[in-house]
Amino acid sequence: MSAGKAINFGIFVPQGWRMDLVEIPDPVEKYETMTRVAQAAEGAGYDSIWVFDHFHTVPTPEMETTFECWTITAGLSRDTKRIKVGQMVTCNGYRSPALLAKIASTVDVMSHGRLLFGFGAGWYEHEWLAYGFGFPDVPTRMGMFREACEIIHRMWTEDYPVFKGKYYSIDKPINEPKGVQKPHPPFWIGGGGEKVTLKLVAKWGDACNLGSADLEQFRHKLDVLKQHCEEVGRDYDSIVRSTGVTVHLIQNEKDAEKETAQARGKTVYEQYAKDTIVGTPDMVVERLQKVVDAGADYFIVSLPRIAYNQEVVQQFAQEVMPHFQ
Repeated sequence: MSAGKAINFGIFVPQGWRMDLVEIPDPVEKYETMTRVAQAAEGAGYDSIWVFDHFHTVPTPEMETTFECWTITAGLSRDTKRIKVGQMVTCNGYRSPALLAKIASTVDVMSHGRLLFGFGAGWYEHEWLAYGFGFPDVPTRMGMFREACEIIHRMWTEDYPVFKGKYYSIDKPINEPKGVQKPHPPFWIGGGGEKVTLKLVAKWGDACNLGSADLEQFRHKLDVLKQHCEEVGRDYDSIVRSTGVTVHLIQNEKDAEKETAQARGKTVYEQYAKDTIVGTPDMVVERLQKVVDAGADYFIVSLPRIAYNQEVVQQFAQEVMPHFQ
């Protein structure tokens, strides 16, 4: 049982990126399946649904469906009524920051104020090159990301903003409406870079998203964020501290290998269990509690094969989430 404030849960919907729609041949049915999962999550009481900003599948680029991030963010915002909708995370390199701010403002209005704006510097070299964006080195990508954060924030909070940077310039763009959430849509920044990304979280972010596989590293990243907050006079506790986890619920620990066989495919169980929290609801609660104790207050959950079995969406909500309320 978590101590202190309630822990919130979001869930990724299947959009194809993780080869999670390949068993559905019809593209329309693929899309409707994604929508049904989103609606199931809303009905089950999750705080948010999430999508990725990618064009090509992982672990390798295949000739398979990957629905585009902001098109489906907009669509899902109209196919649901109460649940928040986010991206983990929008890649800065794929759209100009000023245009992205405009798109996000529009979706915030479309959703009646349910947008969570996830943002990151980007990493998937194959799709950058395939779509003609080039692939700048890390210092350049981070420099672009730093400028983009400021531009987006200004587009949401100022009339006629002006910015002249090394990578981007804007000259009094009109962004109306700026959105409906005040002071602006929640700004979620993904990544754990200590010198740039976490400093940007302290300055601009309403939330961060960090990996949690190594709990000591997770604690360390939060300590770094806390230091950056002190330096800029930011209230550390005002920042949502999220992480993504993949959870495979099973009925019996002794049958874990058998129960995960369909989801694992050719991956051996030992490897699968390294990257996935495999366990009964009680076992999963115990694992997640350790991450909460390390400082997390928001989980974005991936549940394998929910395109084909939405019952697990309800099961997680009923048997795991209440332990953290």
